[in-house]
Amino acid sequence: MNIPFLKYSKIYYLLSGFLFFSAVLSIVFYGLSFGPDFLGGSILEVEFEKRPENSVILNQLEEFNLGEVIVQPAGQTGAILRLKDVEEDMHQKIILKLNELSKLKELRFEAIGPAIGQELRQKILILVVVSMLALLIYIAISFRKVAFPFSSWQYGLVSIFTLFFDVLITVGLLAYLGRFFNFQFNIPIVTALLTILGYTINDKVIVLDRIRENALTQRHLNSRELLEKSLNQVIFRSISTGSCTLLVLMALFFFGGETLKYFSLTLIAGIVVGTYSSLFLVSPLLLAWLKLRKRD
Repeated sequence: MNIPFLKYSKIYYLLSGFLFFSAVLSIVFYGLSFGPDFLGGSILEVEFEKRPENSVILNQLEEFNLGEVIVQPAGQTGAILRLKDVEEDMHQKIILKLNELSKLKELRFEAIGPAIGQELRQKILILVVVSMLALLIYIAISFRKVAFPFSSWQYGLVSIFTLFFDVLITVGLLAYLGRFFNFQFNIPIVTALLTILGYTINDKVIVLDRIRENALTQRHLNSRELLEKSLNQVIFRSISTGSCTLLVLMALFFFGGETLKYFSLTLIAGIVVGTYSSLFLVSPLLLAWLKLRKRD
């Protein structure tokens, strides 16, 4: 028995619209809290014999007026400090001050200049745009032999729109976390966003491929029946695949340590939104596009 998913398209549109505008407002009003990877600054990683609490470390460095300092636990005894750009003499003072809390070993100290951070932001933007274009070309080529009821370029554009939706909602959440939970947008988060693109395009291809197969073998179905039949055939597979992935990511979030917390959270948000858009946005958008084309 087929579930009439497309009957509830208006609900999907309302939910998607709410998420879309919430993400846009979050990005516009809160912005992204970039880390030293993008703005420039210093990253200091140390390993203590007995790691103090984050608050104790911050209090110990308070006299240096370093501004905002982010402390992330690393393993059982390590800590990563992200702070503004500091000179070598200040770097040594920080080491000595931290050493008063517990004997430590310095693992790395990196300084990233503002120019490098700006260049990195530009390259990341180019990378995301190129990735989206590559995915569009991939979809168009994969579905090039399909002309009924949807053309290959329609599959491609709907895929890119929903991919953009997935990333936008995730970035909107990151902007919110940056404003209220001191989260910083850095290179691992960019890696997570690119991973989301790769994961969710696979989810969308599964849905679109089933639509293509049914379009070629069951031409007696009208467009709505074709989409609903295809969606019913793949929904449990997509949800089960996403659920298994989320179980691993939830384990990383709760037990993987502070350094993996926001990385895994970004992936969790992206996969949840990506699975939703693959199942409940792709098909309604294709049907709406077909109706609009027939109306013209």
